[in-house]
Amino acid sequence: MGRRREVAEVKRLLSASRLVTLTGVGGVGKSRLASRVAVGLRRAFPDGVWLVELADLDRPELLIPTVIEALEIRDHSTRRPMTVLIENLQDKQALIVLDNCEHLLQECAVMAERLLRAAPELRILATSRQVLGVASEQTLAVPTLPLPEEGPHPAARGMPKSEAVQLFVERAEAVLPDFVLTETNRETVERICQRLDGLPLGIELAVVRLRALSVHQLLDRLDDRFRLLTAGSRAVLPRHQTLRALIDWSYALCTRQERLLWARASVFSGGLDLEAAEAVCSGGGIAREDVLDLVIGLVDKSILIREEHSGWVRYRLLETIRQYGRERLDESGGILELRRRHRDYYRALAAEARGRLFGPDQVRWFTRLRLEHANLRAALEFCFIGPEHRIGLGMATDLLYHWITSYYLGEGRGWLDRGLAGDLAPSEDRARALWADSWLAIIQGDCGVADAMLKESKVLGEQLNLESVGAYVALYSGMVAMCRDDTGTAIPLYEEAVARHRAAGDPVGLALALIRLSLAHSFLGNSARAVALGEEADAVCDAYGEGWHKAYSMMALGIEVWRQGDTRRATALEQESLRFNRSLDDSLGVGMNLEVLAWIAATEEQFPRVAQLLGILQTTWQTIGAPLSGFGHLAHYHDECEFRTRRALGSAAFHAAFRRGADLAYGDAIAYALHEHQAAGPPAGTGPQPSPLTRREIEIARLIAQGMSNKEIAGALVIAQRTAEGHVEHILNKLGFNSRAQIATWFGDLTRAADEEHLPG
Repeated sequence: MGRRREVAEVKRLLSASRLVTLTGVGGVGKSRLASRVAVGLRRAFPDGVWLVELADLDRPELLIPTVIEALEIRDHSTRRPMTVLIENLQDKQALIVLDNCEHLLQECAVMAERLLRAAPELRILATSRQVLGVASEQTLAVPTLPLPEEGPHPAARGMPKSEAVQLFVERAEAVLPDFVLTETNRETVERICQRLDGLPLGIELAVVRLRALSVHQLLDRLDDRFRLLTAGSRAVLPRHQTLRALIDWSYALCTRQERLLWARASVFSGGLDLEAAEAVCSGGGIAREDVLDLVIGLVDKSILIREEHSGWVRYRLLETIRQYGRERLDESGGILELRRRHRDYYRALAAEARGRLFGPDQVRWFTRLRLEHANLRAALEFCFIGPEHRIGLGMATDLLYHWITSYYLGEGRGWLDRGLAGDLAPSEDRARALWADSWLAIIQGDCGVADAMLKESKVLGEQLNLESVGAYVALYSGMVAMCRDDTGTAIPLYEEAVARHRAAGDPVGLALALIRLSLAHSFLGNSARAVALGEEADAVCDAYGEGWHKAYSMMALGIEVWRQGDTRRATALEQESLRFNRSLDDSLGVGMNLEVLAWIAATEEQFPRVAQLLGILQTTWQTIGAPLSGFGHLAHYHDECEFRTRRALGSAAFHAAFRRGADLAYGDAIAYALHEHQAAGPPAGTGPQPSPLTRREIEIARLIAQGMSNKEIAGALVIAQRTAEGHVEHILNKLGFNSRAQIATWFGDLTRAADEEHLPG
């Protein structure tokens, strides 16, 4: 609301300094101001504007991995996270917003200094209740909203309103649709805003009371409450007193059960859903069947904020509200038991997800785990700071596919390593964790460490008579052998894994073993065997309605079909696989599909297209940090493809097409590989962009042109629905349109122009 002067000042500071910190009391609007500035500066930062939310981050060592996740960097290497971050940012013109740094001041300061030294075009905008203390830092103390001037006022109709009053009126209209600011109530509203010092969060919390009170009653009760503060400590800033008193009042106006739920909900990180609230927060004064009504009550009182993610409704507490609830929980003395219940719930969720990972609900569960990542992290931390390492070890193992298919591969390996170091006793959990950790190590190219873990896992499996452990040890030992180009050793191990998984009735291990065995036979030129194994893996997946392993089986089958010369069928297999991997945002799977599509295009002598795909691949593998991760034995196909393309095009033409591919945004690059002919923008260096939209906005415009609703767009991009709505609003404003149909027409025109100029081959 308003903030024009502050927005302009932040932009001015960012033009003069590469680190700007917004400071102020909680609830003053630091985060909203930073977000507004960031949206307004998107066109000034071609490599992106990125928001990193730190409020729920309790462990300093996870700061840099959290930034890597927020920047959508998928690194499967064993490099230090700071090295990965620097390498990805050193040549980028980008803006990073670090939100809520106050509890990680030293760590944020050190990281910011290192990044700014290494990346000369990088800017950082931080929000914190304290300055970071970096030498080059510029700061802006975010003021409360301007209050009405005292003295005579013009008539109510059309009269100017202060920003504090504007916020009050806007929120009041949301609570009471027929609310109108009149000459009769204007002075009372102004006095309320003055009583609240123009504090945005305070105004929003107070306005909720209009459901039960008139503005005059609201003012009376504010006067009563704040009068009690006059005997308090003079060392406490009035704005801190105001916010505390207002939240106290919100707390007092809740029922006893609502207060309990508020306090208990503070144990969650990153939000919660209804099922989690029922499981963790019920009992001890709250019946499970009452939780829904209590949640509704807290949403109505603006304590819980309702959000929808891909059809999944979740609830979030503002950090100030969450901290207040945690204080109340600490006072009750029940936090340890509640954290244990929280841990148990997410331990069970991880186990259920493991059981659902091979079937039609797979993608939904992968998405759910991503939404719950902060809670999963908190549950694991609770396991490992106490004596219950084995519970954490089992949980980290159950989350194996979460680590692999998301941004958390390195973090997952860290949890498994930590659990294995803390619980050395022979057990099934340890044996399982060893082979799970070995797969993560293989993907990162750390095959020596993987081999050692597999040997220990095999010994434990034999000691404890665990047939399943032996099957997985054989499977991953085969992968280690393939990493060492020892196909002769790998094939018998894969065959052993297939036989054991088939006998045990384990479709997950069976599908994975069949895929790897198919690739190994293809590598040796055993075409008939490779195809038969690939088709069997496909059939196993189809029998269970499974998608992720099927995408990899199609990738493997596509390689062999291509080797046999059927480029049309090979292309169809790879593109179908790519569509699924795109929907899951599996960057490793996407990289493999792009590789094979490049090889196929080279066979068809579409060399300009091959060069562009190779450029896309360079960006993809740099982002992942491990080219052909886990499939290194196929590297000679890539080398041969690149050699032929360079020779056919010549150096200049090759590099021009290669650069076009490397410069494409992620969504544009995949659309190009799928022949969707998405608007891709001009080649680097040929002039300005053809539209004022960011890369993300162009992607959303494409989905609008396909007829998707905001809810469907949010599901496709795995973002909040309100985030999608915000993007659509920005697109309409930038293009000067007032309907989605106009966006669709504009995008169609842009696509046709791009097809004619920028999509060779």
